[in-house]
Amino acid sequence: MKKSFNLLVSMLITFTVVSQNKKQQDIASIKKMCGCFEVKFNFVETFSYSKDSLYKPSKKKETDIVLEYAQLVEEGKDKISIQHLLQMGEADKTHVIKHWRQDWLYENTSFYTYNGDNEWLYESKNKDQVKGQWTQKVFQVDDSPRYENSSSWVHIDGKSYWENTTTAPLPRREYTQRNDYNVTLRGNRHEITASGWIHDQDNQKLIREKGKQDIVLAKEKGFNTYTRVPESRCAGAKKWWSNNKNKWVLVRNKWGKVFNKKETLVLKTKVDNKPLYKHLFDENCTKETDIESTIQAFVVN
Repeated sequence: MKKSFNLLVSMLITFTVVSQNKKQQDIASIKKMCGCFEVKFNFVETFSYSKDSLYKPSKKKETDIVLEYAQLVEEGKDKISIQHLLQMGEADKTHVIKHWRQDWLYENTSFYTYNGDNEWLYESKNKDQVKGQWTQKVFQVDDSPRYENSSSWVHIDGKSYWENTTTAPLPRREYTQRNDYNVTLRGNRHEITASGWIHDQDNQKLIREKGKQDIVLAKEKGFNTYTRVPESRCAGAKKWWSNNKNKWVLVRNKWGKVFNKKETLVLKTKVDNKPLYKHLFDENCTKETDIESTIQAFVVN
């Protein structure tokens, strides 16, 4: 009996050590997405399933190389938050645009899943469903929700990657041009490379109507490369964040209150004929009361 007990204790200790080592590998991979990068975005529609003979696929999109700084915003025991900032222009005349944000949560159980038409459904998973996994929560430029889901980081054969499929709103390059579908089913793969990292996507364009089965309108390939460069090249973005980070703490705090309600979330697309990011990007919108009332005005329920 004593031998069996000792064996069980030994196995539990070994399992705990292995799990902690794996978690540290995961954290190291996530943090490798921080820094200054030359980024190139590439998207092309690969297959069309429309029955409309006049259907026109989205135009192929290849951007010029841009600079993007991924700032580590927060790091805790089970959370890593990274804010992306686009830096445009020459070194002496830089223009910075607050871009997307990604939060990584370890063994998270609370989810907001996009359901189309600016609606996110709240879902709670049990701990066994997310054991050892990391949730990637992606946010819009105004820190409103975009998409999220949970998977395990994989470290094998010299590769480190995380991949997952989840629903999301249409990207900006699409919703300003098309209205023939209303959900993107995103197949995301984040892979760390020797030169930086890759965001590899296999997406489906879905037509979703309540009470009906989703219709796949088309498929799309996305391949975005992040090549690490000296951080000195992103000095403009770092300075901008240092000057503006306090405002965005207030924005994130307000969204945190909204998310903590843990219920279906529906957002308006415009208030006073302007989307949320235009309200929040206003240089006069800096007070906590103004920020909170602005965001709340977009929350339908």
